[in-house]
Amino acid sequence: MSDAPAIARVLRLSLESLVWMPKLHTPDEDLAFIRDTVLPRQSVTVAEAGGEIVGFVAVHEGWLNLLYLSPEWTGQGIGGRLLEAATAGAGEAKLYCFQANAGARRFYERHGFRASAFSAGSANEEGLPDVLYTRRG
Repeated sequence: MSDAPAIARVLRLSLESLVWMPKLHTPDEDLAFIRDTVLPRQSVTVAEAGGEIVGFVAVHEGWLNLLYLSPEWTGQGIGGRLLEAATAGAGEAKLYCFQANAGARRFYERHGFRASAFSAGSANEEGLPDVLYTRRG
């Protein structure tokens, strides 16, 4: 059985907890994105607690594309373990983070990522200012 529904649920819960994040997609669209785009094209690692998926990370060719946790599981080291599993052995890791996501920015900076470029958000679907982070292995 595919983990797509559980992963899409984590994505949805996390995005809904961000009051500044525009709501662009329905839960069904989230599921289709995870099932049809993320899982077939990226390396995905999940974190489980109590038999359910509570977080996930998706990477492709050195890019950390998605890292999300169910809001009630943040601050417990799960994100750090997912991040390390996803980037172990990588010479360089890159990711984009929204500038408004102060918690995520602190998290990535604690884990050795450094801001290397800022943009006004014209290249992302949400149209929100973002920051490019890089970490050299």
